[in-house]
Amino acid sequence: QVQLVESGGGLVQAGGSLRLSCVASGNIFRINSMGWYRRAPGKQRELVASITSGGVTNYSDSVKGRFAVSRDNAKNTVSLEMNGLKPEDAAVYFCQSQVVAEGTVAGRPFWGRGTQVTVAS
Repeated sequence: QVQLVESGGGLVQAGGSLRLSCVASGNIFRINSMGWYRRAPGKQRELVASITSGGVTNYSDSVKGRFAVSRDNAKNTVSLEMNGLKPEDAAVYFCQSQVVAEGTVAGRPFWGRGTQVTVAS
């Protein structure tokens, strides 16, 4: 089994910064893409940012220029640096990884339980 655990959420004033981290552990052979999603109250879950094992990044238009995603392949971690936070960034943030487990050939997505980000205006 594979587990993803997020950390770093919390309450911040508008314009402030937070850093989210996620570590994957368990029966891991290889991790392909890693990324962050969020779900705000009353809204669908949306992709925030992702990063491939080679370091290619992808961002939603709403966070471009403010957020930065990074990963450490050796440690199976992915981080999200969030700057210039806005009230509309408030949501539960979920870590997701496309993991190829030991003994398998196909990757599948695994999810963390989420961490709350609250932005006070």
